[in-house]
Amino acid sequence: LEEGTKSPLRGVLTGTLTTALIQSSSASTVITVGLVNAQLLTLKQAIGVIMGANIGTTMTAYLIGFNLAKYALPIIGVGVFIFLFSKNERTRLIGKAVLGFGVLFFGLTTMGHGMKPLKDLPVFLDLMTKIENNSIMGVMIGVVFTFIVQSSSATIGVLQQLANQGAVTYSQAVPILFGDNIGTTVTALLAALGAGVAARRTALTHFIFNVIGTLIFLPLFLLGI
Repeated sequence: LEEGTKSPLRGVLTGTLTTALIQSSSASTVITVGLVNAQLLTLKQAIGVIMGANIGTTMTAYLIGFNLAKYALPIIGVGVFIFLFSKNERTRLIGKAVLGFGVLFFGLTTMGHGMKPLKDLPVFLDLMTKIENNSIMGVMIGVVFTFIVQSSSATIGVLQQLANQGAVTYSQAVPILFGDNIGTTVTALLAALGAGVAARRTALTHFIFNVIGTLIFLPLFLLGI
């Protein structure tokens, strides 16, 4: 921890790498809030890690974009084989990680297929049309959906699946995407309840960081930049 957060840049790299590996910014930020509360990290060190976590979580979206879904079952098979037949504890843990990686993509694909009928529902089409004319509504939908699921990676993955099926256009997806980024901060805010002042500030920094990102880039997107 000391080596990984000696400077703000190191903190960002640590947060990025950790989140890319565990595929969850919520987990990274909650752990960071806990470490600040335990006085193992300072607020300054934690802010770097949280900013890195926001970058690291985008790795899931990139991997979904590479369409690895068709390799999900073989990856699961490899993970199960390593886990069941290895006697070395470290190798078994690697097997579990590979298995989890495969299950993540298999689950997102299954969710995407399950939502395929949405694109033919008049209610869904009407909602998407409203989002196109009212981007704030799109942001709010993203916030609520991610708050319920407690994973921006999952909600963004489903959004990508819907876009891939032609159920959601790019202009409809982006406001929801910004909402997803704000919604994922709720987990850290809940984790900070009852914690110390520094831990609450850490969680609030995560929230403010993502809200400012939306306030800057959503208007630019609407202006066509």
